[in-house]
Amino acid sequence: MRKSFVAAWFALTLSTAPQLAAAQCAMCKTNVESGRTSEEKAYDFSGLNSGILYLMAVPYVLIGSVGYFWYRNSQLKKRQAAAR
Repeated sequence: MRKSFVAAWFALTLSTAPQLAAAQCAMCKTNVESGRTSEEKAYDFSGLNSGILYLMAVPYVLIGSVGYFWYRNSQLKKRQAAAR
Protein backbone atom coordinates (compact mmCIF):
# COMPACT_ATOMS: atom_id res chain seq x y z
CA MET A 1 0.00 0.00 0.00
CA ARG A 2 2.71 2.45 0.99
CA LYS A 3 4.83 1.73 -2.09
CA SER A 4 1.91 2.37 -4.42
CA PHE A 5 1.15 5.65 -2.65
CA VAL A 6 4.75 6.80 -3.01
CA ALA A 7 4.80 5.77 -6.68
CA ALA A 8 1.55 7.63 -7.37
CA TRP A 9 2.80 10.75 -5.59
CA PHE A 10 6.09 10.59 -7.52
CA ALA A 11 4.28 10.21 -10.87
CA LEU A 12 1.96 13.11 -10.06
CA THR A 13 4.90 15.31 -9.10
CA LEU A 14 6.79 14.50 -12.29
CA SER A 15 3.73 15.05 -14.47
CA THR A 16 3.21 18.58 -13.14
CA ALA A 17 6.89 19.58 -13.19
CA PRO A 18 7.09 20.56 -16.91
CA GLN A 19 4.25 23.05 -16.57
CA LEU A 20 5.90 24.69 -13.59
CA ALA A 21 9.27 24.83 -15.33
CA ALA A 22 7.79 26.33 -18.48
CA ALA A 23 6.14 29.07 -16.45
CA GLN A 24 9.42 30.04 -14.83
CA CYS A 25 11.25 30.10 -18.16
CA ALA A 26 8.58 32.35 -19.64
CA MET A 27 8.96 34.77 -16.74
CA CYS A 28 12.73 34.94 -17.18
CA LYS A 29 12.36 35.36 -20.94
CA THR A 30 9.87 38.19 -20.49
CA ASN A 31 12.18 39.92 -18.03
CA VAL A 32 15.11 39.75 -20.45
CA GLU A 33 13.06 40.88 -23.44
CA SER A 34 11.61 43.84 -21.56
CA GLY A 35 15.10 44.93 -20.55
CA ARG A 36 16.41 44.69 -24.12
CA THR A 37 13.70 46.90 -25.62
CA SER A 38 15.13 50.00 -24.01
CA GLU A 39 18.58 50.41 -25.58
CA GLU A 40 19.34 53.74 -23.92
CA LYS A 41 19.39 52.17 -20.45
CA ALA A 42 22.00 49.55 -21.47
CA TYR A 43 20.67 46.98 -18.98
CA ASP A 44 23.32 44.52 -17.77
CA PHE A 45 22.19 40.88 -18.08
CA SER A 46 25.28 39.29 -16.54
CA GLY A 47 23.63 38.87 -13.14
CA LEU A 48 20.55 37.11 -14.51
CA ASN A 49 22.27 33.74 -15.02
CA SER A 50 23.97 33.96 -11.63
CA GLY A 51 20.62 34.67 -9.99
CA ILE A 52 19.00 31.70 -11.70
CA LEU A 53 21.83 29.40 -10.62
CA TYR A 54 21.61 30.71 -7.06
CA LEU A 55 17.87 30.10 -6.90
CA MET A 56 18.38 26.61 -8.33
CA ALA A 57 21.19 25.65 -5.95
CA VAL A 58 19.67 26.71 -2.61
CA PRO A 59 17.04 23.94 -2.36
CA TYR A 60 19.61 21.27 -3.23
CA VAL A 61 22.01 22.56 -0.59
CA LEU A 62 19.28 22.65 2.06
CA ILE A 63 17.97 19.18 1.25
CA GLY A 64 21.51 17.81 1.09
CA SER A 65 22.32 19.30 4.49
CA VAL A 66 19.23 17.78 6.09
CA GLY A 67 20.03 14.42 4.49
CA TYR A 68 23.62 14.53 5.71
CA PHE A 69 22.66 15.32 9.30
CA TRP A 70 19.91 12.68 9.23
CA TYR A 71 22.37 10.06 7.96
CA ARG A 72 25.00 11.06 10.53
CA ASN A 73 22.45 10.90 13.35
CA SER A 74 21.23 7.46 12.28
CA GLN A 75 24.80 6.14 12.12
CA LEU A 76 25.50 7.53 15.60
CA LYS A 77 22.39 5.78 16.97
CA LYS A 78 23.47 2.49 15.36
CA ARG A 79 26.92 2.75 16.95
CA GLN A 80 25.44 3.48 20.36
CA ALA A 81 23.05 0.53 20.07
CA ALA A 82 25.91 -1.77 19.05
CA ALA A 83 28.07 -0.61 21.96
CA ARG A 84 25.46 -1.62 24.55
